[in-house]
Amino acid sequence: MPLPRHPRLIGLAVALAAFVLDQGHKFFMLHVLDIGARPPIRVTSFLDVTLSWNFGISYSLFAAHDGAARAGLLALQLAIVAGLSVWLWRAPRRLVATALGLVIGGALGNVADRLCRGAVADFFYLHTSLPVGPLANYVFNVADVAISLGVALLVLESFVARPGPSATPKG
Repeated sequence: MPLPRHPRLIGLAVALAAFVLDQGHKFFMLHVLDIGARPPIRVTSFLDVTLSWNFGISYSLFAAHDGAARAGLLALQLAIVAGLSVWLWRAPRRLVATALGLVIGGALGNVADRLCRGAVADFFYLHTSLPVGPLANYVFNVADVAISLGVALLVLESFVARPGPSATPKG
């Protein structure tokens, strides 16, 4: 079966793939590996696999432990997804659509966690004893990887995008 060519369809396919990959990984970690019942698994000197529940957004900012706060956080996340979906619908290029699909799929994966589990399940614990910036102690999941990759592609695309006809100087 050939891959879709229209940017909108590419973005939707990528969003679906990111969402399914994230939710499949979370199901495996929680229900097959039962990571919550295990001690952290050391992968490298700076990466462990463990379970951490995130009740907020990145670094547990704006933690939402009660129903009203969780509903507010969900509303904010869904509003952002809606805005990104409008952008995807209008995306002129495949790279932009792919990037937006990654961000949307990852965001929806974390929304699904918040709806079904009350918090987002994170598994990859990146750590160091050195104060090296924002990644010094960071716990994340597949959805976060999709979101980060999508944002990186959007930044890349902003540097390589060709100007449209309206940007052509008139002389």
